[in-house]
Amino acid sequence: MDTSRNDLLGEIAADAALERGDFLVQSTEQLRKFLDANKERINELGGLVLIDDDPDYLSIAPDLTFRSRTRYLDELTGEWTSETEVIESAAEVVELYNPADLYQAFADASREAAGLAAEPTAEGDVLDAAGIGVDEGITIGSPDPYAAAADEWAATQPEPVQVDDDELAAQRLYDLALTFQERSQRSEARLLEQFEDASSVLIAKIGDLIVNDDDDERLTLMASGEFKAEVLTEEENEWRPLGSAEELVEYYDPTDVFGDLADALAEAFPSIAPELAVFEAAADDEAPTDEDGEDGEDADGATATAAADPTPPDAPATTDDGTTPPEGDARR
Repeated sequence: MDTSRNDLLGEIAADAALERGDFLVQSTEQLRKFLDANKERINELGGLVLIDDDPDYLSIAPDLTFRSRTRYLDELTGEWTSETEVIESAAEVVELYNPADLYQAFADASREAAGLAAEPTAEGDVLDAAGIGVDEGITIGSPDPYAAAADEWAATQPEPVQVDDDELAAQRLYDLALTFQERSQRSEARLLEQFEDASSVLIAKIGDLIVNDDDDERLTLMASGEFKAEVLTEEENEWRPLGSAEELVEYYDPTDVFGDLADALAEAFPSIAPELAVFEAAADDEAPTDEDGEDGEDADGATATAAADPTPPDAPATTDDGTTPPEGDARR
């Protein structure tokens, strides 16, 4: 087996998983903003049917929850059965549907409900209706999608900065660092929110789970799926509650939060992570203890290090050649 080849494939898979996670986080946030911006319109319309192509069906209710219908053949009865599922979180919708198709469904459903014609395409009948013949030597085609994506990316990049001295460069670099710090915190907050949405059904079965309970911090994953925390501030020496993801990332690294949560679950339910129980048991077995079980001391209070020294305390010192030095010679 080619280990190096497997390592490369593993790295590609890991990077792809990270990119997928980042894409889902950003897509979820974008969908949330779209829904918030159109909340009142959707509520006034009483919801919208976005997709109604048998067997695919998707609609949005006035409270911004989605309804998805699945249709399958029951092997026992030989009949087709339909089930409707309520999708409450934007994160789950993005997992199930391509965001581009989802927005197109909103556009098509809105135009159809308003009685408007579908968006024009480059088909021949549309061109004829517009008085444009396909044989007039006009080349019809869509813009290069890669070029458009490159232009869109370039538009989001900051303009090149021209600086004349090191102090101005330091100031610009300082501002840039703070800007990216804010962007990082927003991204981490979105990650926590996505986890809360994904875990709400599972934690509801378990109940409130204490993740950390230290002298200066307390973190709990509530049965509702939300993280609740409070920290002891150094300046005021008062407990500050952290109720939102934005506040949490000011004090917590999401990586540490997820790791501590996994440890808390393994401690509460040892059967889900038996390898950790074996590791801890092995660590306990390897800890040096004596008959008294304290710090490796024997019954007379001598340490294990001292007991390991084979030279008696009153034994005469020897010189380098192994002979006993005369009295008064302090060499060992």
